[in-house]
Amino acid sequence: MKSVSAASERRSDATERVISAWRRERPDLEVAPMETWSRITLLAKYLDQARREVLSGHGLQSWEFDVLADLRRAGAPYELRPGQMTAQMMVTSGTMTNRIDRLEASGLVERRSDAADGRVTQVRLTDAGRDAVDGALADLLQREAQLMAPLAQSQGGDLAAMLGTLLARFEAEGSAGPGGRAS
Repeated sequence: MKSVSAASERRSDATERVISAWRRERPDLEVAPMETWSRITLLAKYLDQARREVLSGHGLQSWEFDVLADLRRAGAPYELRPGQMTAQMMVTSGTMTNRIDRLEASGLVERRSDAADGRVTQVRLTDAGRDAVDGALADLLQREAQLMAPLAQSQGGDLAAMLGTLLARFEAEGSAGPGGRAS
């Protein structure tokens, strides 16, 4: 019985066809980096679509989930200063103010004065906000696990580690971020 390599078991994808054409047309160029970056770009689009579908099932947009998740990860009492959130989410203060206003109007967050310094405003996750982010997170993780299903568990860990190495380099170099971060 012959052993079939993982590469030959994998079906051809759009990127493979593009790379093959470039190798034929421009054999003088090393197009290997394009194989990786094109796939990452396409996978990001598929992931974004899947996330939007899951979150819309919870009545949330991606930015709403990101703000609620930021507060939820802060731990009890689930509150942060708007400036902290602005820095962590890599958005302008005006954008953050608008987001907080909209979430407050929806009853998912509330503003309150800091107990130690009344001049400082804190944004706190409400019970409804915590329920919303917890429910969305559970479904999001389930969907993301489904998307990873073609890989063995060890492959998923290896892939995460390799991508982490690449991301750390961009972060260390201070490269301009994409305007957001992992939820």
